[in-house]
This record gives sequence, C-alpha cells and structure tokens, in this order.
Amino acid sequence: MSVFKPLSEIAPLPIWHGVLARAVEGAEMTFGVIELDAHAVVAEHRHPNEQIGIVLTGTLTFTVGGESRELRAGDTYVIPANVPHDAVAGAAGTVVIDVFAPTRADWKRFNPVGAGTPRWP
Repeated sequence: MSVFKPLSEIAPLPIWHGVLARAVEGAEMTFGVIELDAHAVVAEHRHPNEQIGIVLTGTLTFTVGGESRELRAGDTYVIPANVPHDAVAGAAGTVVIDVFAPTRADWKRFNPVGAGTPRWP
C-alpha cells in the first residue's frame, strides 16, 4: 500500500447536508478537504477532537465558542476540543482544510459517495 494518493481518488464522505469530506487518516490525526455547497449549514456541534483549519476558496461564516467571523481564503481557525461551533458557507460555496487530533473515528459511520473531481485544487 502506497503512502501517496491523489485527492481525486479519495471518495468523499457526506458528513452534513451539502458538505463532503475527503479524509486522509494517519495514526493520530485526520486531514480533511471539506467541500461545502453554497449556503450549506453545519449545525452547532462539538467533538472531543482539536480542530485546526484554513479556508482555501470562498467564504464561511464561522462561530466558535460564541465568537463569529466571516472567513475568506487564507483565513485560519483553531477550535479546542469540546467547544461548540457552527458554520454557514458563502454564496459561491467553500473549500476548507480541517485537521483533527485525535482521528475522527466517528466519520467511519458515513458511506463514501464515490470518487470524482474535487473542487480544489
């Protein structure tokens, strides 16, 4: 098994309505390329994973622990474990990279929807 794989060969997981995640997992962390449709809503939630991310394309209104910001390409965020957060994608949709530690074991419950061309790069 190779340690290399093109993003297009990673089948996306439908983690929210209008939100797909292509996950690369190591032993201790999950790296996700997340594609959000226009105006997709990620309802408030929390998880035991620390989350660090960056917006690659589009805009995203993010609320973390009660603080809200509109993020654009190049903006980053850090979400400590168990802190409530939610997000709404902008009108053009959004692509972000999220890194989680430890791994997102809960994503195992999602069934991949087939590969295909990612929105990024």
